[in-house]
Amino acid sequence: MLAGGAAGRGATPTGRPGRGRRRRDPFARRATAALLVYLLAFVAVGYRLVTVQIVHAAHYAALGEQQRLRTVELPPRRGRIYDREGDVLATSVDAATVYADPRAFRERIRDDGLVVPPAADAAEVAATVAPLLGTTPDAVEAHLRAEGHFRYLARQVDHALGQRIAELQLPGIGVLTEPTRVYPAGPLAGQVVGFTGIDGDGLSGLELQYDQLLAGEPGRLALERAPGGLTIASGTRELRPSQAGTDLVVTLDREIQHVAERAAAAAVERFDAVGASVVVLEVGSGEVLAMASAPGFDPNRLQGSDEGTRRNRAVTDMFEPGSVQKAVTAAAAVEEGIVGPDTVLAVPDRLPWGRKVFSDAHRHPTENLTLRQIVERSSNIGTILVADQLGPDRLSRYLEAFGYGQPLGIGFPGEVDGALLPREQWSATSLPTIAIGQGVAVTLLQAAHLYATLADDGVATQPRLLRGVVGADGRLDSAPQPARHRVISVDTARHVRAMLEDVVSGDQGTGERAAVPGYDVAGKTGTARKPLTGARGYSGEYIASFVGFAPVEHPRMVVAVMVDEPRPIYGGVVAAPTFAEVMRFALAHRRIPPTDPAAADARAAPPPAPDTAAATPTPAATFRGVTDAPADTPSP
Repeated sequence: MLAGGAAGRGATPTGRPGRGRRRRDPFARRATAALLVYLLAFVAVGYRLVTVQIVHAAHYAALGEQQRLRTVELPPRRGRIYDREGDVLATSVDAATVYADPRAFRERIRDDGLVVPPAADAAEVAATVAPLLGTTPDAVEAHLRAEGHFRYLARQVDHALGQRIAELQLPGIGVLTEPTRVYPAGPLAGQVVGFTGIDGDGLSGLELQYDQLLAGEPGRLALERAPGGLTIASGTRELRPSQAGTDLVVTLDREIQHVAERAAAAAVERFDAVGASVVVLEVGSGEVLAMASAPGFDPNRLQGSDEGTRRNRAVTDMFEPGSVQKAVTAAAAVEEGIVGPDTVLAVPDRLPWGRKVFSDAHRHPTENLTLRQIVERSSNIGTILVADQLGPDRLSRYLEAFGYGQPLGIGFPGEVDGALLPREQWSATSLPTIAIGQGVAVTLLQAAHLYATLADDGVATQPRLLRGVVGADGRLDSAPQPARHRVISVDTARHVRAMLEDVVSGDQGTGERAAVPGYDVAGKTGTARKPLTGARGYSGEYIASFVGFAPVEHPRMVVAVMVDEPRPIYGGVVAAPTFAEVMRFALAHRRIPPTDPAAADARAAPPPAPDTAAATPTPAATFRGVTDAPADTPSP
């Protein structure tokens, strides 16, 4: 029985053994399956950890930083712009920028499901901030309730105001200090200096031309913030300071610039003109001492000004020079040996040429005139007869040598090249037309450059506006010397200078109003019709101009004047007196001895400079270093 019982316990109902071992198999399988599951989970977690912490570590670290870090770019302090004597024309001062983090005004849901209320009430904060910023609570609240995590409330407001707002310690409201651009001299040289945008980038003038030098390198501030947008006082705070921009020293003379602007504005008012420009150029160095256009604008008050007043018309606008061109025609003919100053030509008052008839200013019988008298009287017919002997090929070649139709290389934004047709495109009447200054166009700076070449014994010097930069030691690092090349011989230049002197001091000269007491002055008047806009032909309006230099024997400065649509129209009546006013002051200011000290005009004493000294910061650099009168004839 015992054996049988034992046998019964160890056997299956069918009498086969092994049932106890088979009962253990499901447990083993389940254990094995569980082990495999845990193993796979471990591998998956391990893979995920390797992926997150090693393979994509940088990506997830960046995501984490985005959630808790706020990075703010710190604008650099922009370099100053000084005039040649160290007076500040453009600088930067601290201003405040007020911003908001809208996350502080939104409720959020934590990972555990709890709802976290806003850190502050948007309406209350808006009501506090709005009066300080000069806006409405509704406008501020709209920013506070906006999407995202950063909104500007106001930029470049008064620095003291920014400090007041910061002291309130309003949740979600922050204040940054950033530089803003100011122009201590106000409208003085505004079109040359230019202006910057709200982000401090140059938008016009020298600010744009030398933006890379002036701009500097921005810095970076990283702050760690709580989920509500509040800064964690003990959190991460990384600062990479910005690097200030380079200070520039330009060639402008602040006082000459002031007088040039005043004279241009007076010409516009006196002669009911639409505009006027003046350029003062130093002979030999090519340095621009003044470049003025009226009407002007104040870069401190950019809003309300229009594009026309902000444009530096001395380099961006071109005009037909009229009789100013005749000095170049005469120089080419003398250089080629075709005529000399005393060569006599029979000059009628009218000359048929192709389908046109050219004429002089006044009716006169045929006269025997020397080249000197032709230039003095500004005779169209005499100039055309000289150009006829010169021929179109040589005239074209000399115009190109003097720089017509080519950029001067000054690099000023918006500078135009002027206009000169290629020789192969000249028509049958191009020779006489171009010889007297029609059918060709220049900027006022180009006109000044032409006469600076005659004044400097026939050597052309590239004009420039940059004297240099302020180095790390606070001293002036001079810019490279400008390019120079010879255009005509010394003898030719001096012959033409003597002819141009007769224009001012001769009995029948058209430029007698350009005279400066005590100095020998040379120059040429110009009166040219304005081309139609968008059509062929000419309008009924004129450009009056005068370009000249002094003293004649050893010229030091060129002054070029252009008046747009004046009444009356003649350069000798309109532009010549403006030239005299500017030249008289510039000669005295630069301490250039008079040719005849006894005749020097007491009015040459420098007038008071513009009243901006109190607003001008001390430079950081150490370099401180109309009645009837002879007049031009409008060209046909």
